Amino acid sequence: MKFYITTAIDYLNGRPHIGHVFEKIVADTIARYHREKGEEVFFLTGSDEHGFKMQQMAEKEGITPQELVDRNVKEFVAMKERFNLSFDRFIRTTDPDHIEVVKKIWERCKSKGDLYLKKYQGLYCTECESFKKESDLVSGKCPDHDRAPDAVEEENWFFKLANYKDKIRELITNGNLKIYPEHRKKEVLNILNELEDFSVSRPKEKLTWGIEVPDDSTQVMYVWFDALANYLSGVGAFSDEEKFRKYWPADLHVIGKDITRFHAIYWPAMLLSADIEPSKGILVHGHIISGGKKMSKTLGNTIDVDEALGRYGVDALRYFLLREIPTTEDGDFTWERFDIRYNELANGLGNLVSRVTNLAEKNNIAFSEKYQDLENISEEYDKCFTELRLDKALEVVAKKIEACNNFIAKEEPWAIKDDKEKLEEIIGICLVAIKDIAGKLLPFIPEISEKILSIFKQEKIVKAEPLFPKK
Repeated sequence: MKFYITTAIDYLNGRPHIGHVFEKIVADTIARYHREKGEEVFFLTGSDEHGFKMQQMAEKEGITPQELVDRNVKEFVAMKERFNLSFDRFIRTTDPDHIEVVKKIWERCKSKGDLYLKKYQGLYCTECESFKKESDLVSGKCPDHDRAPDAVEEENWFFKLANYKDKIRELITNGNLKIYPEHRKKEVLNILNELEDFSVSRPKEKLTWGIEVPDDSTQVMYVWFDALANYLSGVGAFSDEEKFRKYWPADLHVIGKDITRFHAIYWPAMLLSADIEPSKGILVHGHIISGGKKMSKTLGNTIDVDEALGRYGVDALRYFLLREIPTTEDGDFTWERFDIRYNELANGLGNLVSRVTNLAEKNNIAFSEKYQDLENISEEYDKCFTELRLDKALEVVAKKIEACNNFIAKEEPWAIKDDKEKLEEIIGICLVAIKDIAGKLLPFIPEISEKILSIFKQEKIVKAEPLFPKK
């Protein structure tokens, strides 16, 4: 079994923010879960490096766009070590193999008759790198960036979306393209009815930083046509046939809700036009808000990634984001809740492991599979992953931790003096439960989980070092 998972590729117009971190950790957790099930996983992330915004930024700094992206990409690549991510490739849209793939996709779509030149008047949001309808705006402004889009008039290449609307509707309706959560699926089907053919290029006189359109040196490919193809180039499309056959189609794209239409409508249309099987699934996550409000530098409620990471370490941050933020909805980040969740880990899991391993060492009690687990949560846990509700999966594990702590409090093994068999049974049951808990937490907090699991690789159980030291 194979499992191919991707995140959206990040635009390099700033440092990684907490939203970038959340998306990567969500995808990483899902990737790790599938690896634990014995599947061959390929996890792709990367950077979106072309487009008007990067061109403007480079001009302001007096450097080339290539110099700008080469500098800015470093912090995004460094996320692998900083947040213990397990991605297999970090793809850049300036990578030569990616550029070749984009050109081939363009040529396939054109040979199908799905690309045509058209003069166009419209509203363009540079921040979104996309055209907007009046109906998309709120008080005349882009709702995502709170600025009025620019009125543009230009000749662009367009993609005949109309040729694929029925097929996309069928893919989504029959579940061949699954969209999580369910209400996003309904949104996409509603949007699909309204969408028209879309622009896939910009005039080179306005945009020079991008991939030139094959056989038309006056046009540069629209950044989304370029960016979406990374999911193909990332697994060797047109260059490594064996690898591509192994992993394609993508099993899951993990994306934010503001780019749903590009992934759920434009992307499958491009693939169908290019005679490539569409992806199988899209997980649409919400946004992280702060103190009940959208993060904004003006409001001063942005979350500093370095501060969040430094507060309790990477596993605590991973746990907090995955437990506190509903996977498929907006969620609130507050420092108060962060502290509460850390203490939940320390007082629940940390104390459980410390107490049980201490009693096992003192009484020379070994781990044994003969003892029955306290409770089997595998079915409920797996169901949460099937539904892509990571917060719910952690809730299931948290209940087991609580049940195990309650079991110890009730049985009071420290008070047993003359019944060695009873003592061994109580501690034995708890050790089996702890091993299962650590295994279930491995995709979420890998470093802590490995520390717990290492306890069971020794000849005898010894008291564990503190897992969650007080700060």
